[in-house]
Amino acid sequence: MTTTASIVIPTRGRPDYLEVALASIAPQAASAGVELLVVDDAGPAPERQASVERFGARYVAHPAPLGLNHARNTAVNASSGELIVFVDDDVEVTPGWLDALLQAADDHPDVAVFTGPMRPRLEGPAPHSCGRDSSPVTSLDLGASDTDAPFAWGTNMTIRRKALERIGPFDVTLVPGEGDEQEWQERLKATGEGRVLYVGAAAVHHRRVGADARLRALVRAAYARGRAARRFDTIRNEAPPGAQELVTLAGCVGHVVRNRCPAGLAMVAHSTGRLAQTLRARIAPSARGADSSRLALRSPQEDFLSGESGTVGGIDGVRRRLLDELQDASVMLSGRNRRLRRAARSFPPRRSVLVLGPVLPKRQHMAAAADRELYRSRHDVEVRHLDPAGRGKFDVLNLLFAEYAREQPDWLIAIDDDVVLPHGFLDSFLFLAETFALDLAQPAQRLASNAAWSVTRRRPRSVVRETRLVEIGPITAFSRSTLPVLLPFPPLRMGWGLDAHWAAVAREHHWRCGVIDGVCVRHDHSPVAQTYSRGAAVDEGRAFLADRPYLPASELQRTLVTHRRW
Repeated sequence: MTTTASIVIPTRGRPDYLEVALASIAPQAASAGVELLVVDDAGPAPERQASVERFGARYVAHPAPLGLNHARNTAVNASSGELIVFVDDDVEVTPGWLDALLQAADDHPDVAVFTGPMRPRLEGPAPHSCGRDSSPVTSLDLGASDTDAPFAWGTNMTIRRKALERIGPFDVTLVPGEGDEQEWQERLKATGEGRVLYVGAAAVHHRRVGADARLRALVRAAYARGRAARRFDTIRNEAPPGAQELVTLAGCVGHVVRNRCPAGLAMVAHSTGRLAQTLRARIAPSARGADSSRLALRSPQEDFLSGESGTVGGIDGVRRRLLDELQDASVMLSGRNRRLRRAARSFPPRRSVLVLGPVLPKRQHMAAAADRELYRSRHDVEVRHLDPAGRGKFDVLNLLFAEYAREQPDWLIAIDDDVVLPHGFLDSFLFLAETFALDLAQPAQRLASNAAWSVTRRRPRSVVRETRLVEIGPITAFSRSTLPVLLPFPPLRMGWGLDAHWAAVAREHHWRCGVIDGVCVRHDHSPVAQTYSRGAAVDEGRAFLADRPYLPASELQRTLVTHRRW
């Protein structure tokens, strides 16, 4: 065989799965003289590095979680083979897998992409299946003979380096399940060279073990994949009508009932996820019931905007307030807030916190209520306000910081004058921010809040979400490490586009950004852009970003990692 290859395994937080994958792959890699590389997207860890190197593999770690396609791109840049053999960390390859891929690459020099059977294997208390339902994990089986396939999935996907160099890297704005590898292959197909060869002898087992093989975990994963698949279809303008999604869901439910098939609930969950995403897109934060002149829909030149007004009203407002009450009840019954406040009594150590913000005279009573809550904290808190008197928000913040920050605080918090804080806000907020090592953070907003970015609204069962975006308001928290870079703030009056610039700066400095769902605030007093011209805000943002790096809205709206416990 004349083709050189590199086997790459992106991984994050699944060392037991990775151990099995390496144990099956490493002997084949050594026998063929093929490079083996592991890219750790969870951040560097000496114990994982030692485990990886024990199998003769090379270990490369991201400084912080960046995403699956980031890890794939890192692997391409860090490897040297003519073939890049991608596998997930939850596979066990079969004997002859690598030799079959290498032989196929030699026999078919005109083919750029190869794949092989992906056989699901549930190890442990797997749910009963009637045998007619589709696999609850990604699978592919086109038989024992080689044939063409529509796409290769990342579980078992081999690509020629020259194709990657010609087409470009994987799209890092996509999340797993959202066409993360399919999008690249569609770009390749658009050039007329997108043939994918299925190699019947290059099989892998796609594993789920222990609790991951239980019905609850399979259903949860299927629901997430369904939502992501619908989002990807929408991006490509290929999403079916909502009525068709509903018919599909009814068929899945009928299958489970007719065949008494518990495993079929994963199909139900996937279809439910698709339908839920359809409804979510239709009832996205908008000025439903409000004046349509308030809408600030994005144009191609305004990709730093969310494309949503964020103003809540009418029937949508009633629906959102009801959902907030239901989520509040769920959190109370779970005891999460009580456990969170108890944990926050001892961590982090006592911090210095400087809270700054402009306050209009007509909102002094709201600001005073928030101040009283902030001063209940066990941390060393100093709160300072200033009447803007015609000045922009960030001019006010710069003036206040220059006057009151005699030394840099552990945390600087910028706060608007119309936000309502929950009981125990600051202690719980700092506990979660430091537990998850966030450098820029904000509390989630309640569903009924006026919030232009949907990614900042609270999510059920989430404690912290790592994101690209941390907004300019209503509350933004900056750790001490960020202050020398971000201060003084640019002299902006409205500040639109500044958070998109912060996201680019955070990526450059490897800062972790996040929305803290475990502590959410109310921000429904004033509609967005009530006190200034929306057009002027857009113009200011466009001028500000003209010569500065920033991330587009498509990337800012994404959740990178969801943490459900601390």
